[in-house]
Amino acid sequence: MALEIESADVIRLVLQYFKENNLPRTFSTLQEETGITLNTVDSIESFTSDINNGHWDTVLIAIQSLKLPDNKLIDLYEHIVLELIELRELSAARSLLRQTDPMIMLKQLQPDRYIHLETLLARSYFDPREAYPEGSSKERRRAAIAQALAGEVSVVPPARMLALLGQALKWQQHQGQLPPGTSIDVFRGKAAVKDEEEEKYPTQLSRTIKFGGKSHPECCKYSPDGQYLVTGTLDGFIEVWNFTTGKIRKDLRYQAQEQFMLMDDAVSCMNFSRDSEMLATGSQDGKIKVWKIQAGQCLRRFEKAHSAGVTCITFSRDGSQLLSASFDQTIRIHGLKSGKTLKEFRGHTSFVNEAQFTADGHTIISASSDGTVKVWSLKSTENLNTFKPALGSSASEITVNSIHLLPRNTEQFVVCNRTNTVSIMNMQGQIVKSFSSGKRQGGDFVCCTLSPRGEWIYCVGEDHVLYCFSVSTGKLERTLTVHEKEVIGISHHPHQNLIATFSEDGSLKLWKP
Repeated sequence: MALEIESADVIRLVLQYFKENNLPRTFSTLQEETGITLNTVDSIESFTSDINNGHWDTVLIAIQSLKLPDNKLIDLYEHIVLELIELRELSAARSLLRQTDPMIMLKQLQPDRYIHLETLLARSYFDPREAYPEGSSKERRRAAIAQALAGEVSVVPPARMLALLGQALKWQQHQGQLPPGTSIDVFRGKAAVKDEEEEKYPTQLSRTIKFGGKSHPECCKYSPDGQYLVTGTLDGFIEVWNFTTGKIRKDLRYQAQEQFMLMDDAVSCMNFSRDSEMLATGSQDGKIKVWKIQAGQCLRRFEKAHSAGVTCITFSRDGSQLLSASFDQTIRIHGLKSGKTLKEFRGHTSFVNEAQFTADGHTIISASSDGTVKVWSLKSTENLNTFKPALGSSASEITVNSIHLLPRNTEQFVVCNRTNTVSIMNMQGQIVKSFSSGKRQGGDFVCCTLSPRGEWIYCVGEDHVLYCFSVSTGKLERTLTVHEKEVIGISHHPHQNLIATFSEDGSLKLWKP
């Protein structure tokens, strides 16, 4: 029986690819020409939660690429106008009421309903009884709108086109049409094939990359698409590696010509954008650079990102902003377009070792050498919550090395601090589960990473030993000595069982099951 593939589905796959790769004009042209719409959101739960919680700025951005029925759009815009009037944000309410298509349509189709909004806007007070008919309320209206819009959208796994290409390649291999070891790179479908590998802890060394003693790696990251392994060294070099061979990638022209990406001082942290196209690097002198990885070209410099070394850097979900933390005790947000620092979060009393956006995109979570984990409002920069994860009372502040959001449960995160115990905490600051090395002395953890699906927590101690904890059993399943000198960091491949550890002994080691 032949499989029929609908042409509309093919167009939707292409639309999703355009959307995920930030091609808005191409996306809208294809939508207009074909009359086929994508109508997908990353998560229906967070989409409806944003409506129910009144995060209208996020909702309005989300619906820009959606094709929604006129009556439902009118209901949504009308409600946002009412809420803005209630908040006395009158100029924003006026703009929305008089300048947006759904409200102009309302004026033409139902003038009485439109005039009612104009009347409420002109008043010097807000009366909910006038705004919401009997038996209704702001919360009920939000819930009804959320339910109505949820029925119009769907969730599709990311990168469907690449995943399908990957599955096709796998089938061809299975059929013997592709000999084993054949290097195929059809839209990077190879990475998608590896996606469903069973997660296993490492047991053996796969490769060693040797650096000079004075140029050891200070940071290392795999790209989200699994194509690149990048290191940043003490002498400022940023290098892209083939992690299968352990050699410098010469298929990148700039590296073949020995024109490497470079910082003025030691590279202290790095991170990729979601699409793996851009790499941000921070250095010991407080500077940040953003690179186009394919060309090795510097796209943006932040000369005074911080007044001391940058400890951590991460892109916002849409790739338009950078979140950074520093030894200067601050967390900052920088705009990629403007090249300026947009926001600053102050409150930690020592080095900030890590800062991350939470899954809902409305808060930031940070870890510091002052012994605390803090939760901040992204909008107001206000400190919403402070937790002390270290168990027991200790006179000295126990450094929190890092925090890691659990991929399958975004309400919980892993906290690694300078003790022999690593914990899973929830957003209320309660410890859900703890894992210990069982070592009384010399076994304090210095760095940590999670497996891609969060089934394993990998911690390295000051004893140079890798501790492998299973989240489901809560047990320490394996230990492995990884280096001879102090370990600086650890990084996990996004969908293969491949872990990189790097150390002051001048080496980066790749470990596999």
